[in-house]
This record gives sequence, structure tokens and C-alpha cells, in this order.
Amino acid sequence: MVPMAHSFADITPPIALTPLDGRYRAQAAPLVDHLSEAALNRSRLVVETEWVIHLLDAGAIPGLRTLTEDEIALLRAIPEDFGAEGIAEHAEIEKETVHDVKAIEYYIKRRLAGTSLEPLAEVVHIFCTSEDVNNLSYALMIKGAIERVWLPALREVIDDLTTLARETAEVPMLSRTHGQPATPTTLGKEMAVFAHRLARQVRRIEADEYLGKINGATGTYAAHAISVPGTDWQQVSRSFVEHLGLTWNPLTTQIESHDWQAEVYADVARAGRILHNLATDIWTYISLGYFRQRLSAQGGTGSSTMPHKVNPIRFENAEANLEISGALLDSLSQTLVTSRLQRDLTDSTTQRNIGPALGHSLLAISNIRRGLAGLDVDGQAMAADLEGNWEVLGEAVQSVMRTLGVQGVDGMDSPYERLKELTRGQRVDGAAMREFIEGLGLPEAERERLLELTPHTYVGYAARLVDHLEQAEGEDS
Repeated sequence: MVPMAHSFADITPPIALTPLDGRYRAQAAPLVDHLSEAALNRSRLVVETEWVIHLLDAGAIPGLRTLTEDEIALLRAIPEDFGAEGIAEHAEIEKETVHDVKAIEYYIKRRLAGTSLEPLAEVVHIFCTSEDVNNLSYALMIKGAIERVWLPALREVIDDLTTLARETAEVPMLSRTHGQPATPTTLGKEMAVFAHRLARQVRRIEADEYLGKINGATGTYAAHAISVPGTDWQQVSRSFVEHLGLTWNPLTTQIESHDWQAEVYADVARAGRILHNLATDIWTYISLGYFRQRLSAQGGTGSSTMPHKVNPIRFENAEANLEISGALLDSLSQTLVTSRLQRDLTDSTTQRNIGPALGHSLLAISNIRRGLAGLDVDGQAMAADLEGNWEVLGEAVQSVMRTLGVQGVDGMDSPYERLKELTRGQRVDGAAMREFIEGLGLPEAERERLLELTPHTYVGYAARLVDHLEQAEGEDS
């Protein structure tokens, strides 16, 4: 190995190890406010300070006074003001405590010192185990990341697809089933399929619950009950969790069971797999010439050696990032639902990777949107493909013959076999198809209808099916 003059590990500011914090920082940055280590500590500050406010407001501990409006504002300012200096201070405290949640407790107590709340400082973190704070903090973080960042980004993709579907609802396109020419469709209808699939996943994810608990070291309220037996601690717990905007979980061990997380990640991963299917289909349509890519939308260079090319890099990048995201989300789902007996710490490291899982998904969504924005529809290429595949009308002809046959019209026997002989394994042009239709002895109305039919017009209800997107929007509103 050639010796290196510099160790990148020693360079300041630190060089990012992962692409989400380096090359792709701009696309993933919105998640930093929700799923970074700093965001975790800010959420912990929210939970700890709101717990103090809630306990005193509910009169859960007899003999303690309620807070003034100024004191409540002081407590809520602690997480609100948590920035670069606070992050550094918490890190210094944690070096002493070697415990991140205990460092949060001390961080808050420092800010109460010298104020009217100093005599109440021991209420901070009272009756809490670290997991009481952590499970609620992660729930708030994940809820914020999904609802404020990831779902809005996915809705934008759906909007893009919906617009494209409506604009191309009547643009005929050759279908391919098993990679072979098949009954024509329209480009808009195919884009509407993806918009519809993704919108359904959005509705599932919007309905997902974010659970939380605050019930002590093994979920029994033991410390609460022995210290203040006269308080209804289950009601205090429930009202606090719901105050945070979460769903109360009444039965847990030391940890909240994380089943809800597995449910959310499964839904997000499924949406990602639909996006992956979209990316591969768009890639294929580009390779068929149905879409042209504008070089300005993709970047300055299409290929390093072949100047004629504009590579579909946005969709390929999306594929890769969705595969990484899906793998991480699957791993999170599998790991987080298991905890040995009343508690182990496998979830601690695992949950710190929620950011990368959603980050790669967000990056993929960004690339899909940028890729879609750089496409132009080539109707002429699609028309030429349809013109070269008249054999796809074989389905139409044999279906008409079948219908006539069951209605008692003579001469309509063996329709499938007769079309198979004409079309299987060979190309049929318009003249040959019309000649075949002329020789079937069809009633005049059916004969004229089939003679007028072309691959361009054999699209059934495809164009009007796009209207289902409008109906779905009306149902959601």
C-alpha cells in the first residue's frame, strides 16, 4: 500500500463517513432536526420538562405547589433554546456521567439553579427510568420525521405522478406483459397506477399509531405507588403520554415494546418498494424511447466516454437507495420487537439507525422527483411501437368472436386457435389483420367495429380510469 501523507480521520472539521452526511447532505438534511443525536437529546429535554410541568399541574405529588406561567415558560425554553452551545455542554456533562439521559437531567438542573424552580429541581426525572424518557423521545422524533418530512416528500411524488397521469391520460402506449407486446394502454393510466398505489400507502401511514409509556423500571409503577400511594398513576401516565400527542401503551416491560415502530417501518418500506417499482419501470420506458431525458435536468455529462448518452442516473440512484433503506427498515422491524425478559439494550443502538433508514428513502424520493422533472414524453416513439405490433389486436378479434359464438352466431368456432395461428410468434401488419377480419364472416356491426380498430385505439377505458385519482382525492378531503 502506498503511504498517505494525511489521515482523513484527523482533519477538522470532521469528514463525513456516510454519504448521507457527505455527498447527499442537502437531500437528507431535513431529517437532522428529527433523527440526529442532537434531536434525540432535544426530545429528551421536551419529555423531562413537560413531565415536571405535568406532575405539578396534576397535583400528583401532594404538598408541591403549582407553577406560574413564567416558570412554565422557563422550563419550555430549555429545549427550545437547545442549540450548538447546549449540545456541547450536554456532551461535556455526559463525559462525567457516562450516561446520556442522566446528563440531560443535570443539564436541566443547571438551568433551574438560581431561579424560583431550584427548590423543585428534584422533581426532574422523578419516578422515571431512562427508557421512560427514551421511548417517548423516539416516538416524538419518529412522528415528526414521518409527518413533517417524509410524508410531505412522498405526497410531492404522488402529485408529480398525478399531474403526469392527467396530462398523458389519452397518450396510447404498447403494454408489455412478461416483456412481450400486449394489449395497449395509455401512459397516463400506467402513471395513475403508481399514484394510486402510493396514495394508499400514505393513508396507511397516516393512520399509524405512535405509542408511548411512562411507568417505571419494569412497567409496574412500583416506585410511584410506594412513594405516593394516593395518586392514580395510571391516569397520570396516560394523560401525559396523550398530552405529548402519542397513544398510551398500558402494558409494557421496562421498555415500550416497539411494535408500533415495526408497523411504521413496514409501511414505509412497502411504499419504498412501490417507488422502486416505479423507478425500474420509468428506466425501462426510457430505454424503450417512450421518455426522452433533458440533459440539463440530469447534469452536465451523460456518459464519460459516449457523448450521445443521457444516463437515467436519477432512477438508478433511487433504486439503490430504496434497496438500502428497505434493508435497514426490515432490520429495524425485526430487531425492535424483541427484548430479553424485561429489558436489554439491543434497541438502543438499533434506534440510532432510524435516521439512515429514512434518509436513504428521502434521498431516493428526491432523485425520483428530479428524474421525473427531466422527462419529455415521446408520443411518436410510442406510436411507432404500436404500429409495429398489430398482432395485439388478436385479443380483441377473438373476444368478439367468442361473444358472438355464445350468442349463437354461426362460423365463430375456435376463435382463440384461429388467432393463435395468425399471430403467435410472428408480426402482423394492419393489412394482414384487416384481411383476416374480412374473412371471418362477422355480422356487419362487429365487422366494421373491428376494421376501424387499431393498436392506437385499442385502449379500453384507460383514459377515463385516470379519473379514479380525482375520486380518491375527493374521498380524502
